[in-house]
Amino acid sequence: MTECYIRVAEDENEEPMEIPSEEDGTVLLSTVAAQFPGACGLRYRSPVSQCMRGVRLVEGVLHAPESDWGNLVYVVNYPKDNKRKMDEMDAASAVKIKRGVQKTSDLIVLGLPWKTTEQDLKDYFSTFGEVIMVQVKRDAKTGNSKGFGFVRFTDYETQIKVMSQRHMIDGRWCDCKLPNSKYFLEQAGPDEPMRSRKVFVGRCTEDMTADELRQFFMQYGEVTDVFIPKPFRAFAFVTFADDQVAQSLCGEDLIIKGTSVHISNAEPKHNNIHHLFSNFPGRSPSLAAMFERSQYQFPSSHV
Repeated sequence: MTECYIRVAEDENEEPMEIPSEEDGTVLLSTVAAQFPGACGLRYRSPVSQCMRGVRLVEGVLHAPESDWGNLVYVVNYPKDNKRKMDEMDAASAVKIKRGVQKTSDLIVLGLPWKTTEQDLKDYFSTFGEVIMVQVKRDAKTGNSKGFGFVRFTDYETQIKVMSQRHMIDGRWCDCKLPNSKYFLEQAGPDEPMRSRKVFVGRCTEDMTADELRQFFMQYGEVTDVFIPKPFRAFAFVTFADDQVAQSLCGEDLIIKGTSVHISNAEPKHNNIHHLFSNFPGRSPSLAAMFERSQYQFPSSHV
């Protein structure tokens, strides 16, 4: 047999790499390991049974199934105790997060008919893409619908598509938005759990600009707004497109321009604004009063 190339990938969903075979049609494990360090074998999904099958390995030589590698994608096997591989995967995941890989968020569905059930919501939104979660918010005492609910999709592209249009659900026009609207805050009530897309950045220095803060925090996710109060008060607010990114940073101490800043929740304005400043050095009531008078709102979303 002449030399050919087989397609090999670390995961079924990743783009494969072509690995050369030997003249007799076999593939050396060392050839695979040269491109995928730590590899101990190959497997593939059977077109017939749809089950994963292992490739026969004899003394470091991989033999083609049924004497023909075909056009299948072969997946690399690693030892279960290969800690190096797991460390590499963790590092790769961290890099993806820092690059701002977009994740889906819970969307609020406004204007739902009272009769709409969670199954109705799932059936409707499943026509756009895979649905992870649906929920119709109901009154705790009566069990009646509050006229809004939530939906979450697997793919960010689906989320964008759904948010870009209005939806006819059970004969009524509905809107899907990120849950930070004034309507949501009014309808949810004081007992509705919130989760903000905005974080409070404490211990800022006066030489930190809004652009510098934006560039710094973009490594974690898409930044939609940066607010530094004037006159300078040694803190700032940063708003992310994804509330999960914001929540993941809360409680962290980060280094910006050589200064350690502390990240915490930015509470909704309709909560007790004075509580936000209870731990601020000096506990100045003027700070709380300034924000009570401010037109700058604290966007919030549900948990």
